[in-house]
Amino acid sequence: MSSLALYRRYRPESFAEVIGQGHVTDPLQQALRNNRVNHAYLFSGPRGCGKTTSARILARCLNCEQGPTPTPCGECQSCRDLARNGPGSIDVIEIDAASHGGVDDARDLREKAFFGPASSRYKIYIIDEAHMVSPQGFNALLKVVEEPPEHLKFIFATTEPEKVIGTIRSRTHHYPFRLVPPGTLRDYLGEVCGKEGIAIEDGVLPLVVRAGAGSVRDSMSVMDQLLAGAGADGVTYDMTTALLGYTDGSLLDSVVEAFVTGDGSAAFEVVDRVIESGNDPRRFVTDLLERLRDLVILAAVPDAAEKGLIDAPADVVERMQEQARSFGAAELSRAADIVNEGLTEMRGAHSPRLQLELICARVLLPAAYGDERSVMARLDRIERGVQFSAGAGAPAMGYVPGPEAHAGAAAPAPSSAAPVPPGGGPAAARAAVRGPGA
Repeated sequence: MSSLALYRRYRPESFAEVIGQGHVTDPLQQALRNNRVNHAYLFSGPRGCGKTTSARILARCLNCEQGPTPTPCGECQSCRDLARNGPGSIDVIEIDAASHGGVDDARDLREKAFFGPASSRYKIYIIDEAHMVSPQGFNALLKVVEEPPEHLKFIFATTEPEKVIGTIRSRTHHYPFRLVPPGTLRDYLGEVCGKEGIAIEDGVLPLVVRAGAGSVRDSMSVMDQLLAGAGADGVTYDMTTALLGYTDGSLLDSVVEAFVTGDGSAAFEVVDRVIESGNDPRRFVTDLLERLRDLVILAAVPDAAEKGLIDAPADVVERMQEQARSFGAAELSRAADIVNEGLTEMRGAHSPRLQLELICARVLLPAAYGDERSVMARLDRIERGVQFSAGAGAPAMGYVPGPEAHAGAAAPAPSSAAPVPPGGGPAAARAAVRGPGA
């Protein structure tokens, strides 16, 4: 097995192999077909989404013996030099602007740029991290970028296009790259794992995609780390959660069920397990917020998994559907709001465990708050028949009234007690809470 990093081993060699960037690759290929190639390009976008790779592919298309062509032949000397593991071409110069962004470097580039290519059709400069070029360096390049000789092409790649001075941007064709959609990235990672011949357990790829946050390179690096540590069973879900620091799904199920039933004992036991197992409380709250987000979507869109709104294995989706049906709408929304606010408060907190326990207490005790969302959550619990956690004037969990509680059941109601009119009960209370005079 090659020791080359996974993202280098599977780096695309043509525009057809670039994933998730059709809004960039299609116009570029059409420009090559029409032979309307500009002298300068600006590729911008988040890290790891294919900017530098696309710049190399464009250089390959321009210098192919059959080119300019959208599909390099892969057989000529230029294509072999610029291949995935090729030696490189003397006529395609890659410059890291982070270490060569000064005015002297720009002057040196300008002086060498006017010499023709050694053996290719064009001399191409790929300037990576272009936002690191100083304003003086850009000004030194301005004339040659504005009116280059026929044999010269520039490709700027940057994550911060706003830092490239306007006079340079106005002379380039700007193509903004985007983060790759999770579904596309998951399918691509599945293909890579199939080529590597290593088994992947269900639920692993969604975690890898989440860790990569839409970046192909970051996702491939995470996948490479997991494949390197895979055992005889391949990459397992438990191994992935432990290595990436994600919360085990059983802990999330336990705390969500504790919220549904109002069981404070179970909720705080989960908190203790999170701390004792060495998990980061902030990561747990982040994962809990992700779970509540999925439940909110499932409550609103029961077939969210089929529509691609939720990315999870089938058994996890089934459990979440049961959890979403167990919650009331107001109760679920309130829980998500409280967890979201708690996550913000945890940043910089000196006692994250205390913050986590307070978050659970706020979710479990809507009776302690008088705001509208708490009242609506209490009404949801009343309609579901769930008792509140024990408090002042409230019976303990599991309390069953004895015969003495019904001693006066047959007594007539006081004359001041009016019967509940039609349309009363929880529905009327809910309308009163929403009314302007609440």
